[in-house]
Amino acid sequence: MDQLNASQPTPEIDLSSCDREPIHILGAVQGFGFLIGVSPDWIVTRASDNIATWLGQGAAALLGLPLDAVLDREAIHTLRGHLQTLRGPDAVDRVFGLRLVPGGEPFDVALHRSGDTIVIEAEPSATEHLSAGNLVRSMVTRLQQTVGFDPLCREAARQMRALTGFDRVMVYRFAADHSGEVIAEAARSGLAPYLGLHYPASDIPKQARALYARNWLRIIADVDDTGAAVLPPRDPAGQPLDLSLSTLRTVSPIHLEYLRNMGVAASLSVSILRDGRLWGLFACHHTEPRHISLERRTGAELFGQMFSWLLEARERQADAEREVRSRELHNRLLGALATGGTNLESLSDFLDDLAAILPCDGIGLWVNGEITLQGSTPTAEEFAGLVRFLNRTAASKAYATDEIGRVHEPGRDFTERAAGMLAIPVSRTPRDFLVYFRREVSRTVTWAGNPVKPATPGPNGVRLTPRKSFEAWRETVHGRSLPWAEVEMRTAEALRITLLEVILRLTDSAEKERKVAQERQELLIAELNHRVRNILNLIRGVVTQSRPADGADSAFANTVGDRIQALARAHDQITSSNWGPGSLRDLVMLEAGAYLGPKAGRVVLDGADVLLEPQAFSTVALVVHEMMTNSAKYGALCDSLGRVDLRWERDALDHLVIRWRETGGPAVRAPTRRGFGTTIIERSIPYELKGEAEVRYELAGVEARFTIPPAFVQNASRAAPKAVRAVHAEALRGLAGSVLVVEDNMIIALEAEELLTSLGATNVDMASSTREALRLIDTAPPARALLDVNLGSETSIAVARRLFELGIPYAFATGYGDGFRIPEDLAAVPVVKKPYGAEDLLRALPA
Repeated sequence: MDQLNASQPTPEIDLSSCDREPIHILGAVQGFGFLIGVSPDWIVTRASDNIATWLGQGAAALLGLPLDAVLDREAIHTLRGHLQTLRGPDAVDRVFGLRLVPGGEPFDVALHRSGDTIVIEAEPSATEHLSAGNLVRSMVTRLQQTVGFDPLCREAARQMRALTGFDRVMVYRFAADHSGEVIAEAARSGLAPYLGLHYPASDIPKQARALYARNWLRIIADVDDTGAAVLPPRDPAGQPLDLSLSTLRTVSPIHLEYLRNMGVAASLSVSILRDGRLWGLFACHHTEPRHISLERRTGAELFGQMFSWLLEARERQADAEREVRSRELHNRLLGALATGGTNLESLSDFLDDLAAILPCDGIGLWVNGEITLQGSTPTAEEFAGLVRFLNRTAASKAYATDEIGRVHEPGRDFTERAAGMLAIPVSRTPRDFLVYFRREVSRTVTWAGNPVKPATPGPNGVRLTPRKSFEAWRETVHGRSLPWAEVEMRTAEALRITLLEVILRLTDSAEKERKVAQERQELLIAELNHRVRNILNLIRGVVTQSRPADGADSAFANTVGDRIQALARAHDQITSSNWGPGSLRDLVMLEAGAYLGPKAGRVVLDGADVLLEPQAFSTVALVVHEMMTNSAKYGALCDSLGRVDLRWERDALDHLVIRWRETGGPAVRAPTRRGFGTTIIERSIPYELKGEAEVRYELAGVEARFTIPPAFVQNASRAAPKAVRAVHAEALRGLAGSVLVVEDNMIIALEAEELLTSLGATNVDMASSTREALRLIDTAPPARALLDVNLGSETSIAVARRLFELGIPYAFATGYGDGFRIPEDLAAVPVVKKPYGAEDLLRALPA
């Protein structure tokens, strides 16, 4: 690595630059193959600038042409069929020995989608005749005969080297901090061993790890290959082509320099996944340029997938055995805790049993501020500080670290007693914890070069440059415990659930008491409502029955009675929700219905519903009652053509503003005297709620404005618009009845069956030949049909003419695109082009 002159200022090194490098859009492919990108309507939109080597025309000449002007129609038909079978966002399919141009040499083709672009990558077919499936089956059989984890990984490395022919094959496992370790190796003689070496996380940055999780295989055939640019570099929208799933994608210059520094001229990487996450890699190195065929690479990828599943099965079996032992301890603990009124404080009596569940050196318990410690632990004062730290972590899951001092600075003072911890929250409020501790374990880690060696500028600019020294460098790690394994975290989670189960059982009686109290409260409210209604009815009856026999003051009695009745209605609404807020819309509609009956529609409401607190609800109910009464007697509602518009909204200060406007009634005159009803309208809201009230007696009709402070108003919850979604879903299900699918490719036929069933087809019959299709039609004529044009050695035209005779609607499906010519007598038949989707079928086979 170049040395800087001591007099020159050292530039600032950006250690995160590798993590930000856009390695998936480098805009070039490796030179052993070429790339074509086509639009959904099969127009060439991208091409690598080396394409003339194989197709005889340069990229510039091909851009904008239909693909059938570049490749053979039969080849396109095959590619369309394979594209139809792609499932999932990261799906890739491959075709071997495909002749792309008439009479040309065969190519191996990889096919995938990148956004709206269909990416076709091709490289010359190898002369070898490899049966990848049989070969991998034999390799996996040898793996299954191994016993133990290390022998499994060693045999996998040996098998991968035999398959690929690379000088060195390593099984590389990622740690939790994304650093890596070579745990198995198979290499030719004369190469220095890498087994046991560790590599820092920066050697494989996070965006590279993300690509490994999506794309199982990546080859670098020659680190000195200059590559072939993909043209144009950006589409009309200014976007580069995403090559995340590309098999030819070129490589970051930083990574190429890294490989050169290691003396590597070619490499191959195959991902190892567990539970869908990147667990490790098969890392293959060669000291000379090396390219292996796509078919052999496919075999390596298949072997990597099979190894991943076998490794996962082995690890799950070992985890299951440990979890069975832990479950036995769980059950014994649960039985002990569940006998006779045990509470959280009693957990301290079971610390020995709890400590046996997980390997640990000490255990601590914090319950309601009480501390119990056993074994190698922090002091009580240190433990209290640790609990304050734990209170900032998630309350619903266990928390683990193998280095307490890194996350909790005071933890550096008790490293020798407790370097790592696993904390299990056993309640929510207050936060109580069961904490397992592990002592410090000093260990030696052998790195491939110094991982903390100062970064210096290099040919890649002022940023982190790959190191050149990979000699073994040993580091002694202090302040950390043995890490907590994933199975131990699952055991801790199971223990948390066990303890919560006990706590819930112990609180069940308290819950029953709470429920009884709630039922009593509801019964009391119901009884109170009944009694209040009786009192209000009694008062109204007393007022009514106290009228003089000559009818004097009967109007007064009726008015008072109506006001009491309005209060009773309001009381019913707020007690129906256990003295909770009531709906303004329901209040108005109830009052309108009480006065107008079937003509309540003359009161027009406008505004999102809101809820009024009980105190405000009764006040507003009286105001609305008086306004409705006055309108029915003297205003718009006393006339058959009149109406009331009631609108409400929130203002800038979140007050609820209610506007009342009458139209179509008799001419309005302001009252000559102020009665109690007017007092209720004008003064109750300002006095009771500290709001505002304003009434104007316009000639065309009464107008009023009421303002209610936000403390008395809540937004009403809105239900999700399920009906709209249901209608949309039903609109897509329009193909009732049976459908016949004539298709010679089983996978495509199954895909069509799923699509048609999702569109409402009650039954889907499948036929792969003309004879079978005609037999099904004669046996049970379908409601409609979908016919693949090309059935291998025959076409479906005879089936089409039979359906036409019977008057059964059908559509053609073709992989030939626009090049398919329909016979003249069938010119009106709809045609769907592969790959097709549900909407395409719905348009071609209407209900």
